[in-house]
Amino acid sequence: MDFGIQIHGSLSITDDITIYITDTLLVAWILIGILTIFAIVVRIKSRKWVVMGKPSGLQNVVELLVQNFENLFKNSAGEKVKNLAPWFFTLFAFLIFANIIGVTGLRPPTADWAMTFPLAVTSLVMIQYAGIRHRPKEYIKGFFQPVFVFLPVNLLGELSKPIALSFRLFGNILAGTILMSMLYGLAPLVLTIGLPAVLHAYFDIAAGLLQAYIFTILSITFVGLASEG
Repeated sequence: MDFGIQIHGSLSITDDITIYITDTLLVAWILIGILTIFAIVVRIKSRKWVVMGKPSGLQNVVELLVQNFENLFKNSAGEKVKNLAPWFFTLFAFLIFANIIGVTGLRPPTADWAMTFPLAVTSLVMIQYAGIRHRPKEYIKGFFQPVFVFLPVNLLGELSKPIALSFRLFGNILAGTILMSMLYGLAPLVLTIGLPAVLHAYFDIAAGLLQAYIFTILSITFVGLASEG
């Protein structure tokens, strides 16, 4: 039993191929569309701000968010991989909205492991890129430490990173979704008045923001360790 609005559908390409469109995909596409439109609007307005020389409230907010995240990224990963900061900022923004969208009645896409695992695999790719790009010999040699027979163990440890990241995010968001579903489905009517608002504030907003931060900061830290040693 899932809490929230459930959306299911399918797209039949041929008689033998059918693509099932789940609520996870649809909500993720909605969020991506909203974030993309917002980024385009900010980009267009930023040009006007430069011409007019009059920063607005939106510009100040966006600059504050970007600068603070860049400082966080540099402190956690170092200067060598600062070119990856925009990707992780985008990831952080998506995770925030994906985690807290449960307050609208939609099912959070991060409550689906099919969403969190690909995101974690992308972080793994960034980790390998950072290590091979900035210290290739030392990084590759590290997989054979302390002796070459430990290569399978070291590879397994590296592959466990995205699995641990994905399950941590997926488990926490799914747990909140299940608990809210149980409240609405099993609790007496009197408990569904007022109490859900408090629980939504914790499970959807507080826990959602915290899990987005943890996923992002751990990914950034792994990238910094790979690039700096």
